[in-house]
Amino acid sequence: MEEKLRTLGALYARHFRVELDTVRLRTGRITERLRLDHPEAAAVLPFVDDRHLLMVRQWRYAIARETLEIPAGKVDPGEAVEVCAQRELQEETSHRAGRLLHLASYFPAIGYSNETIRIYAASGLQPLSPSEAMPDTDEIVQVEALRLDHIQDLILQGAITDGKTIIGISLFLAKRQRGEIPADFFA
Repeated sequence: MEEKLRTLGALYARHFRVELDTVRLRTGRITERLRLDHPEAAAVLPFVDDRHLLMVRQWRYAIARETLEIPAGKVDPGEAVEVCAQRELQEETSHRAGRLLHLASYFPAIGYSNETIRIYAASGLQPLSPSEAMPDTDEIVQVEALRLDHIQDLILQGAITDGKTIIGISLFLAKRQRGEIPADFFA
């Protein structure tokens, strides 16, 4: 157990808060801890069929490069996580899912953040009509349909480095191999 002694500084932004605290460790030593208070997020593996997924290419400012990853985003205040998953899928790919299957939840940066990401697999994708589609052109560069085995190769080659994408693909494949994905998931 660590005891917070005081907050040295804080940064408040639209979607999160960061605090730098002085804490006393269980050994009695005094040190500093950074804590990012971040909203929950949803990520989606959007299956076109049992072998193909929609992926999004987008620019990531923090790493100063474009990435290939699964759609994801922050849960809005008062929004259910499943609703967020559908909304992000629609905004980033202009598709709606007929079915969402929760795969797992995890903490992507447990050493300094309380963010939780819930990963879903989606099937029964339907393209939105042009009047329904609200693409996020500020974020998304391109939407690509890729073979699942090709995505695995890109992960192994280090071309896909996004954590939620790697975790989502790995969990889906493990659950499918164990028979934990419903037989009618792609029906």
